[in-house]
Amino acid sequence: MEIAVFSAKSYDRQHLDAANAAEGHQLKYFEVPLDNETVGLAAGHGAVCIFVNDRADATVLEALGRGGTKLVALRCTGFNNVDLKAAQALGIKVVRVVDYSPNAVAEHAAALLMAVNRKIHRAYNRTRDFNFSLEGLMGFDLCGKTVAVIGTGKIGRVFAKIMVGFGCNVIGYDKYPSPEFEALGGRYADEGEIGASADCISLHCPLTPETHHIINAETLSRAKPGALLINTSRGGLIDTEAVIGALRSGQLGGLAIDVYEQEAGLFFRDLSGIIVDDSVLQQLITFPNVIVTGHQAFLTREAVTTICETTLRSVTEFESGKPLTNEVGAG
Repeated sequence: MEIAVFSAKSYDRQHLDAANAAEGHQLKYFEVPLDNETVGLAAGHGAVCIFVNDRADATVLEALGRGGTKLVALRCTGFNNVDLKAAQALGIKVVRVVDYSPNAVAEHAAALLMAVNRKIHRAYNRTRDFNFSLEGLMGFDLCGKTVAVIGTGKIGRVFAKIMVGFGCNVIGYDKYPSPEFEALGGRYADEGEIGASADCISLHCPLTPETHHIINAETLSRAKPGALLINTSRGGLIDTEAVIGALRSGQLGGLAIDVYEQEAGLFFRDLSGIIVDDSVLQQLITFPNVIVTGHQAFLTREAVTTICETTLRSVTEFESGKPLTNEVGAG
C-alpha cells in the first residue's frame, strides 16, 4: 500500500524502513507536518502516517478523502489531533499505537524529576565553564516524599513503580482506578490530598476536553508550596501562563516538561538560528528551576521500533481487509 509519511525525521525513516521489510508497503517520506498547506502531498496515497503535531481536522480529512486516502495511521498513542467524527463521516479509518514502551516515557519522567530536583542542568552548565561552586544546587531526598501520579494507565504505573523503588509515598488520581497501581504500592488519594501533600506531581493522563488545563491557577493555588511539576504527556494539560505565575511566586518549586501546549511548529525542529516568536516559551526557559525537553520521552530504540512495527502492521491489516486491532473510533 502507498503510504505518505509526514513529519518524517531520520530516525523515523530508519526504523520504518526496517519494519517495512516484513510488510512490503511503499513509503513516501515528507519532513513537513500534515496540515492544510501540505495535505496535497498525500494525493494518491491510500494511507497517511502522522505524528503528534500533524493536523487531521475536518478540513484536512476532507482533502485527504478527495485524494483517495482511506486510512490515517498515527505513530503515537494520543489522537487528540484527529477529528474522529469527521473521519467516521468520511469513511476514513484511524489507527494508533496503543502500547509501545511505557518504560521509555516513565523513565524520562523520572529523569526529569531527578534533574530538576538536583539541579543537574545548572550543574552541567557551570562545570562546562570550570565553575564547581555548589551554591544554589541543593535539592531534597526523594525517599520519604509524596509523589502524585495523575493518570495511572500503563505509563503512570511504570512511573509509580520507579517512585516506589525510590522509597516514595505514591498517591494517584484516575477516573478509572487500577488495581495494578495499588498492587505496586500506590494508593488513590482522597479529595484534596494531592494538592495538600504532594511534593512532586507527574502527569500521565491523555489530553481530552475534561483534562485540558487540569493544571491551572486554581489547582496550583492548592498545591503544596515548593512542589515540583513534571509533564511528559500532552502540553495542553497545563495552563502555561498560570504555571509561570506560580513559578514567579514560588508556589511551584520547579517544572520539567517534555511537552508544551503550543509546541506545534516549534518542537522537532532546529530553531537555534532564528528568533522564536513565542513569548510564553521564552519566559519559561529563563527560569533556573525549569527544564524543557523537546518531546523526546518516547525516543528509545525499543519504543521507536515497536511504534514503527505496530503502525505498518495496522496498515497491512487494513489492506488485507482484516479487523483493525488498534482502530480508534469516534466514540
